Amino acid sequence: MKVVGIIPARYNSSRFKGKALADICGRPMIQYVYEGAKKAKLIDDLIVATDDRRIYNTVIKFGGKAVLTKIHSSGTDRIAEAAGKIKADIIVNIQGDEPLISSRMIDSAVSHFKKDKKAVMGTMKKDIASIEESLNPNIVKVITDKDNNAIYFSRLPIPFLRDENSKSKVPKKSYYKHIGLYLYRRAFLLKFSKMKQTPLEKMERLEQLRALENGYKIKVYETEYDTIGVDTLEDLKQVKKMICKGRKK
Repeated sequence: MKVVGIIPARYNSSRFKGKALADICGRPMIQYVYEGAKKAKLIDDLIVATDDRRIYNTVIKFGGKAVLTKIHSSGTDRIAEAAGKIKADIIVNIQGDEPLISSRMIDSAVSHFKKDKKAVMGTMKKDIASIEESLNPNIVKVITDKDNNAIYFSRLPIPFLRDENSKSKVPKKSYYKHIGLYLYRRAFLLKFSKMKQTPLEKMERLEQLRALENGYKIKVYETEYDTIGVDTLEDLKQVKKMICKGRKK
């Protein structure tokens, strides 16, 4: 099976304009994402899909592959356009704003997804260590059934802890952070991108809910690796501190 990783990247992000090109210790953020994903052994090809010439030129300049797409309202639609023009069995959607992405995380996800022959879509989760994280609306949470199929994704803490006095007794691995890495069978991705937005998707502003609302299952694989999505300047400062500190060692 041919596996192609696609990194959607746009310049006009509503919360952080131009973040794909944000400088991190002398390199643009998109370069960290690309080079981190490029290390994955189970990805046969890697492409940045963007509607912005500045991002395209930057990727080409540092030696990466990129394609120009139309202007889309979502990353899913952007990668679907790119996927429609290539031959692949599995498409991996790698977020363009996660410069700390681990190649081992990607390989683990691809390995699991290849084995799940009936799965049309997959993603990842990481256990949440603190109550503070579970309450943060910028951290998407996920709950799954006994077969590791997603039940729901939300910006609110799920499951809801009814007894406030039992917070200290909550067992480990009760709350999970959703890691925004997606895997699709190519045929399903093209079908999914043509589906209309659904009510819950619009309310939570989470595209994956479109699949659940249309009756499709999403396999969720657990990972020990964490990553930080850069949505704000504060996130960028945190990532800069971590990366620059690591490069100085």
